[in-house]
Parts: sequence; structure tokens; C-alpha cells
Amino acid sequence: MAASSNRPSADAVAAPSTSPDGVAALDRAFAILFAFRPDDKGLSLAELATRTGLYKSTILRLIASLTHHRMLLRSDDGRYFVGPGALQLGALFQRGLQLGDVILPLMRGLRDESGESISFYVRQQNLRVCLHRVDSTHAVRDHVREGDVLPMDKGSGGRVLTAFGGAHGQLYETIRREGYYLSIGERDAETAGISTPVFSAGQPLAGVLTLAGPRSRVDEVLLRRMRRPMVETSIRASELLGGDAAPLRAALAILDTGKGR
Repeated sequence: MAASSNRPSADAVAAPSTSPDGVAALDRAFAILFAFRPDDKGLSLAELATRTGLYKSTILRLIASLTHHRMLLRSDDGRYFVGPGALQLGALFQRGLQLGDVILPLMRGLRDESGESISFYVRQQNLRVCLHRVDSTHAVRDHVREGDVLPMDKGSGGRVLTAFGGAHGQLYETIRREGYYLSIGERDAETAGISTPVFSAGQPLAGVLTLAGPRSRVDEVLLRRMRRPMVETSIRASELLGGDAAPLRAALAILDTGKGR
């Protein structure tokens, strides 16, 4: 007997994950919405079945509700597109989003794990500005305050902002590939640090997270131990801000294989 055309193709992805306390139909509907990728020019029913692992009949039932609420649109050739309802929700998210509400709790987590100060820098032309700061509990620490302006060409924060701003050169290509930069005595002979980028929906590069402190405590052992927590925190921050965390996930894979520096 021939297989039913209603079934997903053999190369379908795994069934969408479900929330333990949620509603299965909603989980499936969200699986359809999140099947779309930035470079898609619409998806056919067959492509949606392949990407979600759902039956075509299930997808069609859910699409009826999604199109009714303008979360999806259907073109004349039968392809589906993300609809204006999603854009409306995205605009509401962006208007209500406060960067500090997302970044500061994550910075406190890094401070508690490392015992060192954490800063969040943004780029302003050829300088970087400390937008948020969570101080170490140690009396001896690097003294940076919110609003302080630092150079772009020295220190881990400046290097990462420059790299993910599109700078050319082997150093910046390495930073983009590995997702972090270690700086020991570069901006200040007695200070060391590590920085990782944060991405957002509003702008590709929102800023950088920087762990820094005196070299007597922030040595190479600590910096290397904090590489993974820093990258993981940047992934979390980027996802919460609606940014593309794919470069950071690729960097995390490099860390896991031990192929980084």
C-alpha cells in the first residue's frame, strides 16, 4: 500500500518540543511560526511538514487559525509567509523592552559566578561607553563607572566591538569565529578581562559584556574558565533581545571541541 501523502517526508525533523504544562495545539502552532528562517521566500505546505515533522492535515488546521489572526499569509501560488500580526507583536516587544531589565540580571549572575566586575559597553563612533555596570565585592577592582568612555583600540571590550562591527584583519576574524577576546594588560598593565558580543533585533550588535579585574585575581586560568559562561550568557541575552545568536552558538561549538585558542 502506498504511503499517505499526508505524512511528513522521510527527512522531516523531529517532532516539535512541547511545554510540560502547555497546550499541544499551541506548541504545534508555534513550531510552524518558528519554522520560518530569515532568508525564506515563503514556504510550501510540504516544506512546513518537513521542517516541523507535523502531518500536513494538522498544519492546515493550525494555519486556518494562524491566518485568521494574521500571523501567517498565503500567496496565490500556495506559499505561506509570516504575517503582519507577528510584526505587530514584535513592535510591542521592542517598545516595552528595557535593555537593563534583560542585561543586568545576567550580569549579576556572571559577577556571582566569577567574583569579578561585569560591564556592558556600547559603541559610540570611535569610542565605547559603559552603559551598565555590576561591581565586584572585592575592595580592589578595576574602577569603571556607568558613563565612562574608553578607547576602542585597547582592551577586550573595544576589540570585540570592533570585530563585530565588521573590521578586517586576522585578529578580528579570529574574534568573530571564537566569539570572545581575552585581554591581559592591554588597556592597563594591571588589568585583565574577557568580552563577548550581544546581538539584538533593533541593531545587529547591541554591545559587549566584559568581565574585568586586577591581574592578581583575573589571571589566564580564570579567564579561560569563564569563556563558556560568558558565551552562554551572551547567547541568552541575545535571544531575549530578539537577536541572532547563531554566531555565538557556533563559537560555543568551537569551545566544546577544544579547537579555539
